[in-house]
Amino acid sequence: MATVISSRVAEVAQAAEAYEYLSGFGNEHESEALAGALPQGRFSPQKVAYGLYAEKLSSTAFTAPRESNRRTWFYRIRPSVTHGDFRPLEQSRIFNGPIADVPTPPNQMRWDPIPIPDKPADFVDGLVTFAANGNAATQTGCGIHYYLANRSMADRYFYDADGELLIVPQQGRLDIHTECGRLDVTPGEVALIPRGMKFSVALPDGPSRGYVCENYGAHFRLPERGPVGSDGFANDRDFKAPVAAYEDKQGDFEMVCKFAGGLHACAIDHSPLDVVAWVGNSLPYKYNLELFNVIGTVSYDHPDPSIYTVLTSPSDTYGTANVDFVIFPPRWMVGEDTFRAPWYHRNVMSEFMGLIYGVYDAKPEGFVPGGASLHNSMAAHGPDEAAFDGSSNTKLAPVKQTDTMAFMFESRYVIQPTRFALESAQRQKNYVDCWQKLGRHFNP
Repeated sequence: MATVISSRVAEVAQAAEAYEYLSGFGNEHESEALAGALPQGRFSPQKVAYGLYAEKLSSTAFTAPRESNRRTWFYRIRPSVTHGDFRPLEQSRIFNGPIADVPTPPNQMRWDPIPIPDKPADFVDGLVTFAANGNAATQTGCGIHYYLANRSMADRYFYDADGELLIVPQQGRLDIHTECGRLDVTPGEVALIPRGMKFSVALPDGPSRGYVCENYGAHFRLPERGPVGSDGFANDRDFKAPVAAYEDKQGDFEMVCKFAGGLHACAIDHSPLDVVAWVGNSLPYKYNLELFNVIGTVSYDHPDPSIYTVLTSPSDTYGTANVDFVIFPPRWMVGEDTFRAPWYHRNVMSEFMGLIYGVYDAKPEGFVPGGASLHNSMAAHGPDEAAFDGSSNTKLAPVKQTDTMAFMFESRYVIQPTRFALESAQRQKNYVDCWQKLGRHFNP
């Protein structure tokens, strides 16, 4: 049973706009729940106000270049070392890349939504690895997971030592309480939790389902705009970080850690979300995908989907991503004499797609909210017959696609589905049939 000693959680939850605007990725920000809790002029004074401990979270190497260095100083009630020994948790659904227990087929693959179970499951219980690539131990690639939760995390906390987490809710709102404060995240928004940051997830609207990209590589950042110039795509000002909101609770709690591909748990006698103040640039944040400033053609042809990149994790090859987060949001389609649906395509990159809400224009049937598809490197894909016929024969007046939000995790590495994904009852074994009626129109 938890004993609440003091807390600023309730006040923050009731605030009309309890967020700090990032106003620049990599910029330093600060927040304090108690006036004067932040030291002035130094990060680690001999004694911190209110009897707090100073602690540093480094998300990059100490010597990373200034423009890419990420770290945050916490001023907390107890240091993070105050917990029990970790023990392995029995689980069979969480994996790291590379996936070696099943061969990766070259097939195009698609899935119906994975159902939320009836058995009680919080955010951690409900995680299931769907695919992965690269190698978490060498910090390349990513893991792709579903979360299928039907209850809040009660007296339980979690952190991921293998990678940062990009959380994409599809059903149900998430109340994510991190060491830096709280994020209220609805479908149509995304949240990012830095590698190693502790958090807990509540479900204020009941059962929730969504997707998670666990990024093992370079941290997500905004892509360069190039010739687009100084505005467009996702803008720094629209990303929101939480304000400080601490828990001061004692009791019998559990802390779960994902490390080296496995889950481990330890006892902890207090809430680890006891940060009273913080300053730094390794921060959790959320972003409303509807604020993405879409760039597209105003003349002819259908530009590459890279123009819809929200966040990118670069690799060691310039212009080739470890993983990109790309969306297909509401937008005007105006290209003259243009096949407006996504064209038929083979790509050196591998593409995992999900649908948050609405209809995806290239697949009006079979690809539904909560579902997924996987087109690996050089796997041909494109519109099904209905989308081809519609895009080929419709009158080309300007039209706005509305009420739609699909996304893609795209990676330079082959995305390997897990046994769970390959053998899932939701896998559409007849997916390839959607292209078989594409007939011969050749007329010499």
